[in-house]
This record gives sequence, structure tokens and C-alpha cells, in this order.
Amino acid sequence: MARTKEKTPKKPKEDGRIKQMWQVFQMTRRYDKNIVPLILLSLLGPVALGLIVALIVGDGNGFAIALWIVAGLLVGILLALVVLGRRAEAAAYGQIEGQPGAVGAVLRSSLKRTWRGSEMPVAVNAKTQDAVYRAVGRGGVVLIGEGPKSRTTRMLDDERRKVLRVLPNVPVTFFYVGPDTDSLPLQKISRKLARIKPTLTKPEVLAVDNRLTSLGSANLPIPKGVDPLKVRPQRGR
Repeated sequence: MARTKEKTPKKPKEDGRIKQMWQVFQMTRRYDKNIVPLILLSLLGPVALGLIVALIVGDGNGFAIALWIVAGLLVGILLALVVLGRRAEAAAYGQIEGQPGAVGAVLRSSLKRTWRGSEMPVAVNAKTQDAVYRAVGRGGVVLIGEGPKSRTTRMLDDERRKVLRVLPNVPVTFFYVGPDTDSLPLQKISRKLARIKPTLTKPEVLAVDNRLTSLGSANLPIPKGVDPLKVRPQRGR
């Protein structure tokens, strides 16, 4: 009897780099009206500058002029990709701005290696869905309040007392992420953490994080944060 060969299912092909960039561009354009002129400016600006330099120093040499134009084009492509990446990141964060768990999503996906954080809050108000998140790094302990400052300040103070009760010599810093005008935007959390002056060594960071983790955390009555780097644009109805 002839044996029928079972065909192994083929793995779906992953989208190519160019297709992925196009999808990112389309998503960003939905939420950022300035993305097209900014990309064109960053792309054509270096090309125009290269052409001007070529005409000045090229002395009529066609090969030299072409080299300057190609160099300007390469620089323009690089700048355009940088602009697209940053604007796409800002657009993605803008989609989850104000949602419960947004700070947790940032701590999960955007922290530097020198910082340790969790997408789960250490304290939460079940009624208002205000929450407090914690990050530990060489700059000490950072408590991040998610919600209006008028409601999260007391929650942050309570958490600071808990931290200082077991780690009295570790500095504690407050961040506020919410609707207040002076609140910290989501996309700046990672950069703000990186600017804190280091006071702990790497082994001390690990020890502090383990000590605080052993204290336990609050049960979350709100959903986990959405990864801002994986947000898909909503389709228009």
C-alpha cells in the first residue's frame, strides 16, 4: 500500500522589513498629521545640502557631485528612519495614555537594563483605579503614581513609608503620570529614570528589589498594561 506523505504545514512568512516599516508609517499617520512633512524634510534636507556642497567644492566634477548627492541621500534615509521611529513610539504611547495599566506597560517594555520594574502595581485604589508602580535601579526606588496627583499623593506617601520601614537608607523618588499639566508623559518615564543620580551598586539593586518583592504586591482589579510597542491602530467604523 502506498503511504500518503503528510505535508508539514508551512510556517507563515513573516512580513518583510519594508512592509513592517510601511505598516508603522500607516499607523503613525493616523495619529500624527505632521509625520509626512517631517519625513520629507529629514529626507530631502540632507540631499539638498549635499547638492549645494557638491556644487561649491565639486569644481564641475560629475563623479564628485554624484558622491555628495548619494551621501546626502543616505544621511536623509537614516534621519527619516529615526524620525519615523520616534514619532511612531509617541503615537503608540498616545493611544494608551490615560488607560489603567499604561504605566505598567511602559515598565515592562521600555526600562533600561539598570532598572527593574513590574507591570503589576504595588498599590491600587479599586474605586478610582488609581495605582502606584515601583521601579528599582541604581538611582534608588522610584514610586510612580498613575492618576490625578490629588488622589495619588497619599498613596505614594503610604508606599514610601513601607519602603523606608525595611530600607531606611535607600532614596525614594516620586513620579506622577496622570491628567495634571505637570505630570510626566508616558514616553518620558524611561529617560527620566535614567537621569536620576546613581546611589546604589548593581548587587545592591538586586538585593533591594528582592527585599521589596518579598513584601508582596496588591491584587490588581484592573487589566494588565497594553504593550505600547505592539498597539494596533483601530479601524474606522
